[in-house]
Amino acid sequence: MSSRPKVVITERVHEPVDQLLAKYCEVIQNTRVERWGAAEFVDRARAADSLLIFENDRIDDGFLAVCQQLKIIAGAIDDAHNIAVEACSRRGVWVTVVPDLATQPTAELGLALSLALIRKVAAGDRRVRGGDWSQTTSDLSGGSLIGKTVGIIGMGKLGQAFARLLAGFSARIIYYDPVHMSPVQEAFFGIGRASFDQVLAESDLVVAAVPLHCSTQHLMNGAVLSRMKEGSFLVNLSRGPVVDEAAAARALKQGRLAGYAADLYEALPPDLRGNDDRTVFTPHLGSAVDRVRLEMEMSAAQNVLQVLRGESPRDAINKIAAAARKLET
Repeated sequence: MSSRPKVVITERVHEPVDQLLAKYCEVIQNTRVERWGAAEFVDRARAADSLLIFENDRIDDGFLAVCQQLKIIAGAIDDAHNIAVEACSRRGVWVTVVPDLATQPTAELGLALSLALIRKVAAGDRRVRGGDWSQTTSDLSGGSLIGKTVGIIGMGKLGQAFARLLAGFSARIIYYDPVHMSPVQEAFFGIGRASFDQVLAESDLVVAAVPLHCSTQHLMNGAVLSRMKEGSFLVNLSRGPVVDEAAAARALKQGRLAGYAADLYEALPPDLRGNDDRTVFTPHLGSAVDRVRLEMEMSAAQNVLQVLRGESPRDAINKIAAAARKLET
């Protein structure tokens, strides 16, 4: 039996990441397309020293109670919404994520979703694939970002990255965020702080870019959507539950929303059927840039190796009491 520390990887990773970890660890990697079931995941991780996990994995206290050798859960993800971080801290397990690497590609996807929605790209694609090459496209005449008002809800790193991408569209950019951005930064980005209601009432496109926690779950609910400018568009770059999808479906049906796009969802599939020509959905492609995914996996692997060497991981988001640390002697 190997005396090397064991790392379990829940998805296929790039070869350089696998090779790096294999130098120092026994690597158990899921190389299948389909995910491990919950029972198989626990069985694989039961004797593991470390985990390298992804977006769809779930780590709760029950899982930790079974996998008691864990020293670190390293996420190749941009936040720890799927990890019981406090339970990890109590049990002496480090948690790491790599948020900065996902910001720019997620903002880029947000721009792609916005343009696809406003210019009715998905509807046009379906028409051509259906054999209709008619150039009479008056019903596919969409809007434009050029010269429009774009409202960003949440001006953290993601909101700022999205605002920078709008520079070439001569758009008026306003934002609501009670925490982020100083007046100096506002002047630099050429954007203006506004109230929540002002963003809703004045924006032709509203982009949600807030983290998910109790105060932002269903932030974009029916009452809020009813205050949006009639005929405006909504793009969700946040976690799915930030938008009440049932309320969004009603707003589309009523014509309050001209369109809705998202990359993450509260329910899978999102309960917005019947609005195909006014919705654009992607399967969590925010960080799905090959170079970026490699960097995220490599950063997570480096965090694993740091802990296995007895060091504190660079990207830790929790604190572990010295007495609780599971370090090799």
